[in-house]
Amino acid sequence: MVERQPEAVRPFEVTHRLVLGIAVPMTLGFLTTPLLGLTDTAVVGHLGHPEALAGLAIGAILFDLIYGSLSFFRTSTTGLVAQAFGRGDEREQQAVFYRALVSAFALGLLMLALSPLILSFAPELMTGDAEVSAVTRQYFRIRVLTSPATFANFAILGFVLGRGKGSLALLLQIVLNGTNIVLAILFGLVLGWGVTGVALATAAAEVVGMIVGLVIVSRQVSLSHRPSRPDILDPNKLRQLFQLNADILIRSLILNGAFALLTRVGSSFGAVTLAANAVLMNIFMLSAFFLDGLAGAAEQLAGRAVGAGFRPAFDRTLRLTGFWSLAMAGMVGLFFIAFGQPMIHMLTTSPHVQETAATYLPWAALTGLTGALAFQMDGVFIGATWSREMRNMMVVSFIIYCLSLAVTVPLLGNHGLWLSLNLFLLMRGFFLAAMVPRKARQSFAP
Repeated sequence: MVERQPEAVRPFEVTHRLVLGIAVPMTLGFLTTPLLGLTDTAVVGHLGHPEALAGLAIGAILFDLIYGSLSFFRTSTTGLVAQAFGRGDEREQQAVFYRALVSAFALGLLMLALSPLILSFAPELMTGDAEVSAVTRQYFRIRVLTSPATFANFAILGFVLGRGKGSLALLLQIVLNGTNIVLAILFGLVLGWGVTGVALATAAAEVVGMIVGLVIVSRQVSLSHRPSRPDILDPNKLRQLFQLNADILIRSLILNGAFALLTRVGSSFGAVTLAANAVLMNIFMLSAFFLDGLAGAAEQLAGRAVGAGFRPAFDRTLRLTGFWSLAMAGMVGLFFIAFGQPMIHMLTTSPHVQETAATYLPWAALTGLTGALAFQMDGVFIGATWSREMRNMMVVSFIIYCLSLAVTVPLLGNHGLWLSLNLFLLMRGFFLAAMVPRKARQSFAP
């Protein structure tokens, strides 16, 4: 998907400081998310009821799957706003935001309408324990009430990042997750409301985050450039937004499917290996938090360059975000090689799981390096709104991943499983990078 070229080129300089000014605050914001999960687990864990802790864990996973798959609102908004920002089109920046906001509220209402259907089968798919299932339902019923606010927060964050305001994005994440942590302790522990309190804390934090976000956005925009209703509801622009969202959704579902397949195949090696793989996936997820910040910088700067019609800025964005992605991945990989075993001992007390996880630790530490190019290219393709190609290359990479699993797992066992995951990450990056020259020529054609 290629944006209309601007009538005049709008040069700007891409520097290391500009890249890191977006990436570092985003990374810090992402790192507040696991703190929230640890707080919720600690609050409910202190109650001494294993069923409550298990129900909370399943409910959180359920929302992660749903909201994680629908987080395209954030990324698509970032790309489209960044392009309008590059063109210097203040009116279209606001129009993109309002389109995303209207879509977010509509999706939130749809989520509310579908929640009884989800509750009718989802908990039983994830657990056979009636008490655990009851806790999950209780948690879900409360959290789902603020779905419109959750999706609105995606749109708000996307707008702020699209304008390159990394520090504001960090502030929004701190407000959202900080409020959640404080309220979870207050409602869950101090008032003794347990899982209900944790769910209420998350729901309330989403509303607080949305209100603060809307206030921040209102102070960032100019009333003199406010778009009209026909501008916001322009059928072509809405079609572009929906197509971009659909492509990113398909890409996200396939990515989640790849991780689900990893768990499914890993389960065939027994409970110890499955547990070890789960521990090691935490290392991959931590690597992803650091690389996501640089992917966000690539989104904003690549989109801005396409909107500005300025190829030198786009090329320098590729070089600088690529350099910092590989540097960050290398540092994170070395950290996990050096301190991975103590981390494993923190995450599990089982000697058998510890020993097994240590065996496969190098594979997990390698995922940052093999995934660095994929994360960067995702950011570039989303910012440039080349979503169709990103979706197609995800499909091709997933097919290769499945073929690799079929060949290497019977030969190498769990080593083959981790080899296939690293190959999947590597192929995604290479396939997308190979398409950049052709897509850039199209987007920056005179």
